[in-house]
Amino acid sequence: MVKISDVAREAGVSVATVSRALNGLATVNPEYAQRVHIAAEKLGYRGNAIARGLRRRKTDMLALIISDVANPFYTAIARGVEDVAENSGYSVILCNADEDAAKESRYLRAVEIGQVAGVILSPHSGTTDVSRLRAADVPLVVVDRPLAEPVDSVMVQSVDGARAATRHLLDEGWRRPACVTGPADAATALDRLHGYRLALADSGLGIAERFVHGQFSQADGAAGASALIDGAEPPDSFFAANTQLALGVIAELRARGLRIGQDVGLIMFDDAPWAPFIDPPISVVAQPAYEIGVHAARLLLSRVTGAEAGPARDLVLSTELVVRGSSRRVPT
Repeated sequence: MVKISDVAREAGVSVATVSRALNGLATVNPEYAQRVHIAAEKLGYRGNAIARGLRRRKTDMLALIISDVANPFYTAIARGVEDVAENSGYSVILCNADEDAAKESRYLRAVEIGQVAGVILSPHSGTTDVSRLRAADVPLVVVDRPLAEPVDSVMVQSVDGARAATRHLLDEGWRRPACVTGPADAATALDRLHGYRLALADSGLGIAERFVHGQFSQADGAAGASALIDGAEPPDSFFAANTQLALGVIAELRARGLRIGQDVGLIMFDDAPWAPFIDPPISVVAQPAYEIGVHAARLLLSRVTGAEAGPARDLVLSTELVVRGSSRRVPT
């Protein structure tokens, strides 16, 4: 096991300096503090979990690490977390991982060695490494995307929502629906693709699958739509797995002069604030984003305060199909 003296030797400072640096004290020379953190990371130093637990129980700070602060879905989650935290006397540190695994890892390391009472995380993928947090006994709740490890979670019924969205396109008479979804290592992307596939199978019409993977971004939404439209049998409608992808699809359709709701149908996962106000209004699978944040914060605080103990708890919330003009087939 790596000791604090090993970190001190690696960093070329005293044991006392290592202790002060890892506890975030402002009296430490910034250069020394940086050397200590680099050495601790290199050696895999975790410190004394029991002592850290005692310190954390005295702090009133929670960390929220989200995938993309520009996405209104995560903004609503953050608001739910903050409202519950504030009412309970806690503050929230917001960390934007930007769908970047390396950036997410740095934030996880920072909160593991810092003094936070607990962490709410929207993981980049199911393989995100939270072993340091668990070893340090830091309470953790994941939202939106599950982890392989047994931790508290708040999810939504992504498969059912995607299935309902695709079934709606088929019910409207669209016969070549395509799915533009996120990366293949993201559970939500796979769940929404699975729901799309189930709806095609349910129809009994023998409709061919048309789908692309990409990052949850506008650029990849546009690129995915472009690739599908340029295929041998282009789609007549799209199911976009989140709002950023949908914005890219919309941009590509408009660039090609295709009229949404007339030439092509569109429905997306998540109800962005702008969705009802563009022409035509966008049909959506609405997620209870604010409620996800509320439930996640309550779960976390129950762990932080010791009110709850025992095995990991999984909470799954329902979605709602909201039909608007973009997915209705207008007779030509």
